[in-house]
Amino acid sequence: MLLILRMSTCPSIARDRFVGLAGVSKTLVESMEDSSNPRFPPRITNGKLDAALKRISGVIEKMVDPDIFVWRNRAVGATKIEITRAATIIADRLCGAVSDPIIRNAQEKRQLTAIGTWLKARGYRQVEGIKFSEMEAGTFSFRTNVPVSIKGDSTPTKVNISVDVVIMPLNASKRDLPFLIEAKSAGDFTNVNKRRKEEAQKMAQLKSTYGADVSFCLFLCGYFDSGYLGYEAAEGIDWVWEHRIDDLVLFGL
Repeated sequence: MLLILRMSTCPSIARDRFVGLAGVSKTLVESMEDSSNPRFPPRITNGKLDAALKRISGVIEKMVDPDIFVWRNRAVGATKIEITRAATIIADRLCGAVSDPIIRNAQEKRQLTAIGTWLKARGYRQVEGIKFSEMEAGTFSFRTNVPVSIKGDSTPTKVNISVDVVIMPLNASKRDLPFLIEAKSAGDFTNVNKRRKEEAQKMAQLKSTYGADVSFCLFLCGYFDSGYLGYEAAEGIDWVWEHRIDDLVLFGL
């Protein structure tokens, strides 16, 4: 039910953003939206649950889409046509919310397969379970953890960030850093600008740890407009389109 309510607002609210707006626990929202067993977390007290539900209902009430629920604040109640129209719009949004991650994951899998095929045709060898710093020339790996340093209040903290494709060029020397690729796909222009900061942050962390010479590019498929591309270019991030995969040779691969 809560997922349906999130699809009823203007604009529809992503889960993490809703958690922030309502000031409630992510565990509570995830439990309520569990399709197989929607429930309240067993350890939450009645008082905390009541307060959280009031905050949730308050956000929904403030953000409910007036173009869908046209009968709100109207003396005359909703007609059958208006109810059907509202249900159809919300159902369409709900289908998109559920199917988009599935489609995105399938697209990413296809992108990685395309890169792997391209690299193997040029003499590269895929390796698994190897450290980022131990890769040999002419090897590549998928979804590899790359350690970076994040500046804290006192001392830097070491964390791992996952990179979709890590490639050690055929002509690389032992001191060279691997070439890094992040696969990205988008079915429309709506969400790409919300996600552009993710790549910029990753690039900043890599540069801070390994220096300005780190090689990192995006492998793009779908709808990425000039606003997104310009933002990434300003951060020093290049890209290759999936339909022009041979452009990877321009990076020395």
